[in-house]
Amino acid sequence: MACTYVRTEVNYTEEVEDPVDSDGEVLGFENLVFSIFEFVHILLENNKFKSTVKKALPELIYYMILYMQITEEQIKVWTANPQQFVEDEDDDTFSYTVRIAAQDLLLAVSTEFQNESAAALAAAATRHLQEAEQTKSHGSEHWWKIHEACMLALGSVKSIITDNVKNGQIQFDMHGFLTGVILTDLNSSVSPFLLGRALWAASRFTVAMSTELIQQFLQATVSGLHETQPPSVRISAVRAIWGYCDQLKTSESTHVLQPYLPSVLDGLIHLAAQFSADVLNLVMETLCIVTTVDPVFTTNVENKICPFTIAIFLKYSNDPVVASLAQDIFKELAQIEGCQGPMQMRLIPTLVSIMHAPVDKIPPGLCSTSIDILTTVVRHTKPPLSELLICQAFPAVAQCTLHTDDNATMQNGGECLRAYVSVALEQIAQWHDEQGHNGLWYVMQVVSQLLDPRTSEFTAAFVGRLVSTLISKAGQELGDNLDQILRAILSKMQQAETLSVMQSLIMVFAHLVHSQLEPLLEFLCSLPGPTGKPALEFVMTEWMNRQHLFYGQYENKVSSIALCKLLQYGINTDDKRLQDIKVKGEELFNMEEGIRTRSKTAKNPERWTTIPLLVKIYKLLINELSNAMEANATRQSAAEWSQDETSDMWEDEDEEDDEEEGLAGQLLSDILSANKYDDDYYEDDEDDPDALKDPLYQVDLQAYLTDFLCQFAQQPCFTVFSEHLNESERRVLQAIGI
Repeated sequence: MACTYVRTEVNYTEEVEDPVDSDGEVLGFENLVFSIFEFVHILLENNKFKSTVKKALPELIYYMILYMQITEEQIKVWTANPQQFVEDEDDDTFSYTVRIAAQDLLLAVSTEFQNESAAALAAAATRHLQEAEQTKSHGSEHWWKIHEACMLALGSVKSIITDNVKNGQIQFDMHGFLTGVILTDLNSSVSPFLLGRALWAASRFTVAMSTELIQQFLQATVSGLHETQPPSVRISAVRAIWGYCDQLKTSESTHVLQPYLPSVLDGLIHLAAQFSADVLNLVMETLCIVTTVDPVFTTNVENKICPFTIAIFLKYSNDPVVASLAQDIFKELAQIEGCQGPMQMRLIPTLVSIMHAPVDKIPPGLCSTSIDILTTVVRHTKPPLSELLICQAFPAVAQCTLHTDDNATMQNGGECLRAYVSVALEQIAQWHDEQGHNGLWYVMQVVSQLLDPRTSEFTAAFVGRLVSTLISKAGQELGDNLDQILRAILSKMQQAETLSVMQSLIMVFAHLVHSQLEPLLEFLCSLPGPTGKPALEFVMTEWMNRQHLFYGQYENKVSSIALCKLLQYGINTDDKRLQDIKVKGEELFNMEEGIRTRSKTAKNPERWTTIPLLVKIYKLLINELSNAMEANATRQSAAEWSQDETSDMWEDEDEEDDEEEGLAGQLLSDILSANKYDDDYYEDDEDDPDALKDPLYQVDLQAYLTDFLCQFAQQPCFTVFSEHLNESERRVLQAIGI
C-alpha cells in the first residue's frame, strides 16, 4: 500500500483511479491511510494493545517516514503560494494531510515509548537513507524526498534522538547524518524544499555539533535568507534562525551566533516587507527571539528594530496575532537598559497620539491594543519610570479610559493603571495635572468608572485586581476613598451575574480579610445590604455560594486562606456578627419525585438546608482540600507515568482494566471538579507580576489546608461542626488522619 501511495501521490509516476462507494462518494487513497493511522492512535490509547504497537515500532516508523514525503501536489501548491507553505508546515496548523497525520502519529508513539521509538526511528532513517542512495544511483529524480522526510522525522523528535545517542542507548551515526546528509544536501540544487528542510534540521541538532560545524550551518542559513533564494528556502531559514537562537541560548553558546546577527536582522526585515499574514507572523516571532540573544547588539540596532515593529503594528493593527507579536518585541526591548530610553522616545508618542485620537479617526481596537502595549512597557521597565511614561503616557491612558464607552478600552485601561500603581505608585502620587489632581485621584476616578452601575458589568471583570493592588500599595493613603470603593463594589455585586465579574469583586474582600479583617467587619456591618440586613451577610452569602466555582490558582489560594482566617477569627472571638449569619447548606432532594422536569421545578423549587456561616466555611475548606489533593495526585501520577515508559507498566492488564472501569463510573461533575487545579487552570496566573510577587502564591494549598484542618480538629467546637458533614467530607478528613 505504501509503495502505491509513493508512486501515485508522492512521485506521481503512475495514475490510479480513486475507488467510489455505493453512494458515489470518492473514497480516495488518503482516507484509507487516515483510517489506518487513526486505528493505531486508538490502539495507543487502549492499555491492552499498547504492547502490540510497541513491538511493531521498527516497521511502523519505517512506513510513517514514507508517508511523510512531500507530494507532487504539495510542491505545486507551495511553490505558487508561500503563505500556504507556512500554514501547512506550522506546528499548530489546521491543515490535515497524510504528511501531517504521519507526523502526528510519530509524535504520539515517541511520547508513549521514548527509548524504543528513538531506536526504531534511528534504524528506520538509516535504512531509508541507504535505500535512497541506491535509487539515486539508479537515476531516480525523487530520491531527495525521502531525505527530506527523514530530516523532518528526526528533527521533530530531536530530543529523544540526541539524548539516546549521548547515553549510548541507540546506534546512530549522528556526525555522518549531519555532514554526510544535511550538509551534503545543502550543496544540492535538486529542490528548494530539500534545501529548506536541511537548514531547519541543522538548527535542531546544535547540541551534537562542533562550533565549526554550527558556523558552517549558520553561514548557509544567512545565505538562505537572501532575497534571490526561493520563498520556501527563505521561510525555512527563518524557522532555522529561531531554532539556533533557542538551542544556543539553552546551551549558553550565543557567542557563536553574534557575528551573524546583523545579516540575520537585515534578512528578516527584508522578508517582512515582501510578505504578509503567516510569513510575517513567523518573521516577527523570530525577530522577538533574536532580540534576546545579545543585549549589546540589540541596543545598537534598536533604531532598526523599534521603527520596524511600530510600522508593522500600525499597518496590521486589526490583526490580533501581529499586535501580540509586536507587544512581545516591545517587552524584550523594555527589559534591555540601553534600549529603554530610545524605544520610549519612538513608541510612547505614537501610543499617546492613538489614545488622544477621536474614535472615528482610528481603526476599531487600536486604542485598546495600544493601552495593552503601554502596560507591557510599564511592567517591564525598571523603576523609576521615565518622564515620558509618567507625564505623558499616564494622563493619556487615564483620560482615555475615563472618556470611552468601549469595554475593551476600559478593561485594558484599568489593567494599565494597575501596572502604574504596582510599579511606580510614588511617582504617580507625586505627579499633578494643571488642576492640582494627582495620579492617585485619576486612578480613583477610573475605579469609580469601572464600578459605575450604569456601565456594562464586563468592565468590572478585572477591577478587583486593580483595587486589591491599590489597597496593598497605597494602604493608608486612600483614607475615605477606600470606603467609597467598597460601597461601589457592593453596588456592583448586586447587579453582577457573571462568575468572572463576581469573583473579581469578591476577591477584594478576600484580600482585605488577610490585611484588615476587623476594620472590614466593622465597615460591612455599618452598611445595610440589599435586604436591609448588614452588608456583611450579603457579602458572605454571595461568597459562600460561589467559592466552589472560583478559578485561578492564585485567586483560589487567596480566597481559601482568607476563609481559614475568617473561621479561626470567628471561633477565637465568638464574634456574634459572624455567628448569627445563616447560609445555604446542602440541597434537599425528594427521592419519590423521580426525574425533575421544568414544570416540577417550577412547582417545587429547589430546597436547601440552612447552616451557620462558620460551618459552611468549614465544609468549603474541606472541599478545597479535596480538589487540591486530587489535582496533586493526578499531576504526580502523570509525572511518574511519563518517567516510566521503559518499565513493563503495560503488562498488568487486569489492574489497568480496573482503573478504566473506575474512571467510567465517575460522574462528569466529579471529573470536571478534579480538573479545577489542572495545568490550564494554572496557566494565566504565571503572567501576572502582582500575583507572582505575593507570598501567598508560593503557598502549598494542600499542605496549608491539611495543617489548618488538623489543628481545627483539636478545638472543642470540632464535635459540633463535624455533625454537619456528609459522607464524602468525612472521607476527605479521614484521608488526612482526622
